[in-house]
Amino acid sequence: MTNIHDIAKMTGYSVSTVSRVLNHKNYVSDEVRAKVQAVIDEMDYVPNDVARDLSRGKTYSIGVVLPYTKHPYFTQILNGIMSEAFERDYRLVVLPSAYDKDKEAEFLEQLRRKAFDALIFTSHGLPLEKIAKYQKYGPIVCCQYPGNVDISAAYSERIDTYVKAFEWVRDHNFERIGILQNRDYHVSATSEMTIKAYQQVFNKMPESDLIVTDVTTYDDGHNAAKYYVKNELDPDYVFCNSDDIAVGFKDYYLENNLKVPEFMGQENQLSSKILNFSTIDHQFEKVGASSFDLAISGDRKQIPIESMLINRSGLV
Repeated sequence: MTNIHDIAKMTGYSVSTVSRVLNHKNYVSDEVRAKVQAVIDEMDYVPNDVARDLSRGKTYSIGVVLPYTKHPYFTQILNGIMSEAFERDYRLVVLPSAYDKDKEAEFLEQLRRKAFDALIFTSHGLPLEKIAKYQKYGPIVCCQYPGNVDISAAYSERIDTYVKAFEWVRDHNFERIGILQNRDYHVSATSEMTIKAYQQVFNKMPESDLIVTDVTTYDDGHNAAKYYVKNELDPDYVFCNSDDIAVGFKDYYLENNLKVPEFMGQENQLSSKILNFSTIDHQFEKVGASSFDLAISGDRKQIPIESMLINRSGLV
């Protein structure tokens, strides 16, 4: 296979001169450039990106660990990361994980082997303490509150907004509160935060029968409503974990000519704007953009981004 040294020998010019032609640099006369380019074209030579990356010590690639894209949390964060990557001329390598700990460990080993310049964990199955140990091999950023773990993070500051949302629910005399979640609060920091906010406001745990997990899509919201109705649980307010999920929840009641419980969504998606129901905007695109900035800067710090309660209920 032809390499840059072969091109140099064939043209009679130095490797550095050939490199300048390949990289469209100055300090090469038009005559020399034309001769070198003719040989490059004749040999159909292109530089080896892997070798070039090794020589300069950077890949200009960022690995993004993504459990899945079914929930807007992930798509919105990824949109923020992609926008920044495009502006900075970086490549993104999307690393599907499905919360598989072995997969996540494999991605960490790839960082160790310099397959990418940094890793962004949009969410994780491995304990953060284990992930943080790999920071000596390159920047690692998580997109959730890291607690006491010393790791770079950009995340939505949710707890205060969750408390405000539950206070509003309490102050309007709702008592049977349904909560839809992606993962169980024992394994998900976000779900745990929701439960803690509920406890802070109501001074008790939510009723276990009213907590529905594995809810990530419109259909899951639809099925959650079916579960409530089938088991005659009768929540009077439901805290949904995305706007599209809330629409699925609402549609089940409407399709069956049942009164829809009051509800709130999350993520400020188009569906809540069109249907005009309350939601929480966690500003995940900003989270994604900030996580990218941390990844390429290598700064070891944490950036909280304030979420916002958007009340469209019509009630004061």
